[in-house]
Amino acid sequence: MLATLDVRAWAGRALLAAVLVAVVAADPSPLRVIAGLFVLVVPFERLFPRHRQPLRRPGLGTDLAYALAQPLLTVVGLVVGLGIGVLSLAWVPGLVLRPLVAAVGPAPRIVLGFLLFDLAAYWVHRWSHEVPFLWRFHMVHHSSQHLDWISGLRSHPLDGALIGVPVAFLLGAGFTPQAAALPAALLLILGIFAHANVRWRWRPLQRIVQTPEMHHWHHADDPAAHNRNYTGLLPLWDMLFGTFYLPPDRRPEVYGVAEPLPAGIVGQLRHPLRALPPARWAVAHPGRAGRRLAESLVRGARQVGRVTVGASPSS
Repeated sequence: MLATLDVRAWAGRALLAAVLVAVVAADPSPLRVIAGLFVLVVPFERLFPRHRQPLRRPGLGTDLAYALAQPLLTVVGLVVGLGIGVLSLAWVPGLVLRPLVAAVGPAPRIVLGFLLFDLAAYWVHRWSHEVPFLWRFHMVHHSSQHLDWISGLRSHPLDGALIGVPVAFLLGAGFTPQAAALPAALLLILGIFAHANVRWRWRPLQRIVQTPEMHHWHHADDPAAHNRNYTGLLPLWDMLFGTFYLPPDRRPEVYGVAEPLPAGIVGQLRHPLRALPPARWAVAHPGRAGRRLAESLVRGARQVGRVTVGASPSS
């Protein structure tokens, strides 16, 4: 029995390695990203470390696997997000507001689009924590117990796919794709910086833009910091909706989630899907599988609605 499990484990690792090699062969950009992050961020982490930790710390292999798989994971996330955006019909009320948006000048429209996208990202992130159905996927990102130059790339491809709904609304309202692309690119760049293992506080910027200090508290396994600091770019939203948390006299020490997750990328990608019907069962019973999936999605939508209605500045 043990020998069988060992063979399966090695076969799984070999298959994962083959997939990653194929992805990198098709698109070598992940290697350039990894090299760039290593050169740009790691020296500062070694000179100004927040936590003393070895470069080859636990979980590094999993995070590198996520980095190498980014082209494939990104495509999956974009396709699902696009599908959710179209099926949500959020672009319909956007079309109604299109004349009003067109009346706004080009420069103010860019600023307005930027603010609306960042606000949408705040709420999608908040729901990802407070809605159990969505937390299944987002907990993968929070499973890392070490934050540094590469940990920010650990993310399930379906995590955050709900952003497709507000993006559909903004596009329907007449905002250009570039209006969403700019803050999305800034979110990615700032997100990598926010996970860095550096001890800088950046006090003058803490209420202007997200800093590593603020985001490390977001990842802290500390009851006082749970469900806090959701912002991607502007702390304004956390301050406005009562989720800003940045104590002046202490710093986050422990990261991760209470629920145990598999250590490797394959197990982590499968973990949020464990409540859904297995693929073989779905093929054998398509009607029942479809109903179970629909019930699960409806449950998630209701949970989002309850969180939205019940949100308050004291949450």
